[in-house]
Amino acid sequence: MAARSGPPASGHGASGPLAGVRVVDLTSVVMGPFATQILADLGADVIKVEPPEGDVLRHIAPMKHPGMGHIFLHHNRNKRSIVLDLKQPKGREALLRLAREADVLAYNVRPQAMARLKLTYDDVRAVNPRIIYVGAYGYGEGGPYAGEPAYDDLIQGRTGLPHLLLEAGADRPRYVPTAISDRITGLATVNAVTSALFCRERTGKGQAVEVPMFETLAQLVLGDHMGGRTFEPSIEPFRYARMLAPHRVPYATKDGYVCVLVYNDKHWRSFFRLVGREGMFDSDPRFSSQEARSRNIGEVYEFVAGQMATRTSEEWLRLLKEADIPVAPLNSVDDLIADPHLRQAGFFVMTDHPTEGRLREMTAPGKWSASPPEALRPAPRLGEHSVEVLHEAGYAEAEIETMIAARVTLKPQN
Repeated sequence: MAARSGPPASGHGASGPLAGVRVVDLTSVVMGPFATQILADLGADVIKVEPPEGDVLRHIAPMKHPGMGHIFLHHNRNKRSIVLDLKQPKGREALLRLAREADVLAYNVRPQAMARLKLTYDDVRAVNPRIIYVGAYGYGEGGPYAGEPAYDDLIQGRTGLPHLLLEAGADRPRYVPTAISDRITGLATVNAVTSALFCRERTGKGQAVEVPMFETLAQLVLGDHMGGRTFEPSIEPFRYARMLAPHRVPYATKDGYVCVLVYNDKHWRSFFRLVGREGMFDSDPRFSSQEARSRNIGEVYEFVAGQMATRTSEEWLRLLKEADIPVAPLNSVDDLIADPHLRQAGFFVMTDHPTEGRLREMTAPGKWSASPPEALRPAPRLGEHSVEVLHEAGYAEAEIETMIAARVTLKPQN
């Protein structure tokens, strides 16, 4: 695992494919900060604008010090933090001064809240017509749910994910145990920002972009499970049956579990040889083609499950790899953190945070041959860069001190 220490990289001297792009980041919690973290990892100068109480994600344990929770540390690296009370006129004025020189303004509150702050697209583009104004929130403005509050659990429920787990054999509906709605929408937000920036390069025009959670996750779920309702009139089955097959689970072996996908014709011929049933591919019509297997998927998975129980996990991992059949161990999260591939690929780095001490951090996945992102900058303390950013926006020292006294902005106490 690589180690890094020393002063953080400057927001102005960043490298990476988005170097030179400035993002005013009004997002909080997971969805928006995850998106802007990716932009920051790729070299954008992300100015995180926080209210005086800070992003609520700062307060999610575990943490060593108040306001520096574990998820906040991961989702806000490579950013600079400025506190602005946008409910005060001087705070709104400062935000618009930042937006004047920015490429992107990102937010994930409801549009109605931005309107109350007088920070709509029209308000912002009045000071910067080239701005990319990106809102990521629960529901598209064109439907009856517009303006409703939205959290990951609610979007999972509304898009059917917990019910799909019930249909797949769970004893009750359950949420996927990660913030999948937030993170998928965060990735969609990154796509929206980079696509809009590219469009601006071609046309010279800024624009407003909406990234709704519900529609984004609906596309994800229905991409698999529109099923026979793709056709009009509908035909059965109405789901992607393979995804819901009761035996589509990590297979139990003699001493544990392994993850196996016997998928194409080549894999099936090899698997039948391994289990001593060489003639079954040609003699059993349920297994003889991709279409036949898809129509009999429950029986297909059940057959594999019966075979997997006859040997140990170590035996299956060795035999299936030798036969070039897709297989992987069933990891826990602790196993994932210790995974040798991630370690050797440099996915984790150990960093020295100025206040939080030694941290294990994740690098940006992927490699860039011509514009690699530089070393990580630690997640900021609340208001750590308030004075710095306000100076860049043209505020004099006396003005900044007045704003601090009025709690329009804050800086760390030590």
